[in-house]
Amino acid sequence: MKSRLKEIAELADVSVATVSNVLNGRKNVGQATRERVLKICMEKGYYSSSSNKAVSSSTVMFIFSDFDREYYLQIIKGINHCLTENGYDLVICTNKSSQKFMRNNFACGMICLDRHMSDEVLIEYAKPHFPVVLMDRMIAHDYANTKSVVVDNYPVMCEMVQGLVDKGYRRFGYIGGVDFTLDHKERFAAFTDTLHHNGLTFDSRHYFHGDYSETSGYQAAKLIILSNELPEVLVCANDHMALGAFKAFEENKIKVPEDIAVTGFDNTDAAMMAGLTTIAIPRYECGYLAAKELLTMIRGQANREPVKLNATIQWRKTTE
Repeated sequence: MKSRLKEIAELADVSVATVSNVLNGRKNVGQATRERVLKICMEKGYYSSSSNKAVSSSTVMFIFSDFDREYYLQIIKGINHCLTENGYDLVICTNKSSQKFMRNNFACGMICLDRHMSDEVLIEYAKPHFPVVLMDRMIAHDYANTKSVVVDNYPVMCEMVQGLVDKGYRRFGYIGGVDFTLDHKERFAAFTDTLHHNGLTFDSRHYFHGDYSETSGYQAAKLIILSNELPEVLVCANDHMALGAFKAFEENKIKVPEDIAVTGFDNTDAAMMAGLTTIAIPRYECGYLAAKELLTMIRGQANREPVKLNATIQWRKTTE
């Protein structure tokens, strides 16, 4: 143990005490030095004595936003099945309770699908002895022990918008999600790029901000109705916003798809019942692969390349 500490200290050009302080999470070390030590530890596959407690644990944490339990259910099933097959336990918690577990070496790794948790917090906890799999973003940081398992939003959104153009739609509206999220960025980029490739100009007046909730979709649709400029098709960044818009249109005797077509993204149970054209995410598979990648990281065998999963279009009656 001491020889390994000394080796890390020599490579980082710091004292053994400094290496120990870094690995035990003490705050009395400068950020540049901390990152240099952690990078060397990751390269050498070194774990401190305190972190050995975490490594010997067989508990994995899944952190989510406590926002849409239906959406998370299949993801959790996938995670749990993979962990159970490999003799690991699963603890599910929200952002508010997660950090106390991370500080106490409660778990040996974490899967995160929580847009409220900042990159800075994730980087702070993603250490050699505590790998983190991200399901809602990609972090480019040399010293953070992270890997991303995400949906490949761009190509499938391009395919759906192209399909709408091919159906004859020309005037598009869009309800976006939370601006800083990867899902929003990729889906909106695919939307605008596909229109551009078809020689269609998207009028920014027909862009409406949402937060992925049904309420925000409902409110956006009310604004569209009040503007008296109804687009031919309204593309929504997720199903909840699309269903909220659908409700507002119904209340105002606007028929879908006769007066306006509507699409979503996610393929929730409610979307299927409503006949909503949407994009199906393989949520169970996403969860299973996230857990599988985390276990590989725990064993010190993973690379940092992100895993991107394909999604598929479900054409239904809201775009007929």
